[in-house]
Amino acid sequence: MRITLVGSRHFGVTTFNMLRQHGVDIVRVVVHDGEDRLAAAAKTAGIEAVVQANPKFVAATEIAPDTDLIVTAHSHARVTREALAAARLGGIGYHPSLLPRHRGLAAVEWTIKEGDSIAGGTVYHLADRMDAGAIAAQEWVFVKKGETARELWERALAPLGYKLLGDVIDYAKTHKNLPAKPQDEQFATKAPALALAKH
Repeated sequence: MRITLVGSRHFGVTTFNMLRQHGVDIVRVVVHDGEDRLAAAAKTAGIEAVVQANPKFVAATEIAPDTDLIVTAHSHARVTREALAAARLGGIGYHPSLLPRHRGLAAVEWTIKEGDSIAGGTVYHLADRMDAGAIAAQEWVFVKKGETARELWERALAPLGYKLLGDVIDYAKTHKNLPAKPQDEQFATKAPALALAKH
């Protein structure tokens, strides 16, 4: 399975390493910044790294030829419809909430702010609307009393992301398609960036 990985930072690098352990062929890495640690990891592994022409979007030309699946990991760029069409199975991303709850950039912060006792992670199909694509995999975790957003992310939600992405990749390798369950729009909530949100 040929994968184009779009991402950045620590979560991008650890997803990169996890994908390689799952025996897929990462054919290209797409980053918004050529100095990003994910670009450095790709270069070290001898994998092509491409910098987005526009940091807000991933264009079809930035997806490697013959890509089976686009995977995003800590990318705030929207993968365009044309880019998704360039991959046989489209694209998936990980969102640190139980979608459709907390759609947006600050899902973990809103989980804490709203006092949720249960959080979770979702691997979802990339779509035109932010965090609104069909669900490929989802699992919940408890939130500890007094836990900060960063503590919750590091303790539970980041590790859950690697596990769920790995599960979906393994499913796609076996079945040559992706699970897809539509999100229930009546439960959708927004998680816009908070003024002081640090992640």
